[in-house]
Amino acid sequence: MAAWSPLEWPVLRQVLTGDRTGRGAAVQSARTRQIESRNATADRVVQSVCPFCAVGCGQKVYVKDDKVVQIEGDPDSPISRGRLCPKGSSSEQLVNNPLRQTKIRYRAPHATEWTDLDRDTAIDMIADRFLAARRHGWQDHDEHGRPLRRTMGIASLGGATLDNEENYLIKKLFTAAGAIQIENQARI
Repeated sequence: MAAWSPLEWPVLRQVLTGDRTGRGAAVQSARTRQIESRNATADRVVQSVCPFCAVGCGQKVYVKDDKVVQIEGDPDSPISRGRLCPKGSSSEQLVNNPLRQTKIRYRAPHATEWTDLDRDTAIDMIADRFLAARRHGWQDHDEHGRPLRRTMGIASLGGATLDNEENYLIKKLFTAAGAIQIENQARI
């Protein structure tokens, strides 16, 4: 390691370079000048939308060797103009967390272990249960013979992590299925 020189003192560098506010290169150490951003080494940048709420903040996802290395706000986004909230700023951790579940897991009734399912099997199980619950809870008429055409066997509880369009389509699906118990955090 080289010996420290008084010429490396930031205040002296400020005076010599005319950097009166101390916001320019005069205050950078040699180590700071050598540091390179994770973004600079990225192979490509992909535009995306933050997954945490329905605001739809724009994100720039920096990818290197098919792995997300950084996520930042997209300055071209008319919604967020390059800003992200603390949750949006932590999106990279959501993607790269070693504990993230990437398989469909199922635990049968009274089972003690989880099993992995393929996507088609899981979708078929959900559809079968949805239809059975709808059929079992169907009310065609009330006690006075008035038409109801509804089911009390299914309900929907939505959240703001979906955008308005997705929540709208879910609302339409459940209404068409006859559900009347439809609630959403986003109050659409």
